[in-house]
Amino acid sequence: MAIEQLKAFLKKMQEDAALKAEVLSSSTADDVAQIALKLGYEFSGDELLRFSGNKVGKVTVKKNDVPGEYN
Repeated sequence: MAIEQLKAFLKKMQEDAALKAEVLSSSTADDVAQIALKLGYEFSGDELLRFSGNKVGKVTVKKNDVPGEYN
């Protein structure tokens, strides 16, 4: 069910430039999931990461590996 929610959110994102900008400026998959939740789409950041490499319409989900901080 969450994958269908994710796909629906990605389709919505294609139609809404402001939403796309907000998603692209997000730092983490969890941030994207929170944006989606506010709009009624329910999936986790982990589910979004596992969807990496898949395409919905014109959107391809791509995981960005960002090096962490080291102490």
